Amino acid sequence: MKKLLCLVLAIVLCFSFAACGNKDSASDSAKKFIIATDKGFSPFEFQDADGNIVGIDMDILKAIAEDQGFEYDLQYIGWDAAIAACQAGQADGMIAGASITDERKQSGWIFSEGYYDATQGMAVAKGSNIKGFEDLAGKKVAVKNGTMSNQYAESIKNQYGFEVVTFSTSPDMYQAVTGGQAAACFDDTPILKYNIKTGELDMNFVEGTENEPAQYGFTIFDSNKQELVDLFNKGLANIKANGKYDEIIAKYLG
Repeated sequence: MKKLLCLVLAIVLCFSFAACGNKDSASDSAKKFIIATDKGFSPFEFQDADGNIVGIDMDILKAIAEDQGFEYDLQYIGWDAAIAACQAGQADGMIAGASITDERKQSGWIFSEGYYDATQGMAVAKGSNIKGFEDLAGKKVAVKNGTMSNQYAESIKNQYGFEVVTFSTSPDMYQAVTGGQAAACFDDTPILKYNIKTGELDMNFVEGTENEPAQYGFTIFDSNKQELVDLFNKGLANIKANGKYDEIIAKYLG
């Protein structure tokens, strides 16, 4: 009888350990990625008063990860550094308000479906007498290196006779304008308008300076990581369908 009880107990314990092992294994098998992002690109990614990384991109990424069941470590390292990290294999993907363009696709960027339409435009310091591109002749215009705003400024600089000066971060670019080192800056329209509206930028947006809209996309730089783009696309479709996407946009942009 004792032998029988011992045998039953052994079987129960065996199944218990197996169940625990399977649970841990399932947890360990959850997909985890390293995602790089820009710095100081509010309202898409920025630090709040408590030091948390927040914004439209951050909320979209979080909602998609929850919907698709994957985890991620965030690298809040800046535009150029985020691109370099992905290209070097130190990060799996990047979400940083990156506009989807044919030029970028041809140079190795692999994009998700677009998740936001944005234009680029121009802002000047308060009190500036610049009312449009015609007033920029002989002046310096600040842009962030490698961005659509950079390309936009380069495409019209000869027409209007201004000089393009590049910076690695948005705060440095803005400082150049408010500090008088540049007459204006080009940046994504929602970024400029949001920061001016909230008082973060002591500048004025120059209406009528916007270009044609382009979509932002999540991006990878290695085709072997296509699974991450597929997960992003599936999750994006789901959060648009269930209303979560609209909630996120309204939270920051109204």
